[in-house]
Amino acid sequence: MKETTRRRLTGVVVSDKMEKTVTVELARTYRHPLYQKVVTSHKRVKAHDEIGSSIGDIVLIIESKPISKTKRWFVQEIVKRATEDVVEEMLEEVEEQE
Repeated sequence: MKETTRRRLTGVVVSDKMEKTVTVELARTYRHPLYQKVVTSHKRVKAHDEIGSSIGDIVLIIESKPISKTKRWFVQEIVKRATEDVVEEMLEEVEEQE
């Protein structure tokens, strides 16, 4: 049987309003091929969460088979818990965007 390796990525939880699901924002920095400027791109994915992470936590997510229509990741571990200051800042940013 062929062993497949699963991708593991680290991101920040930006939403925990759903049951057993969190939205994780993944940031990627790279150098633009023509202009040589450092560019940061963001991507949001939904991940299955059984361990109870909250907004602002830095989590390690692992690729899995499709769990639902939009979920293809699950939270493996919480790398760092968020402090109250970080949570307040993130909630303010979300309110400004809406």
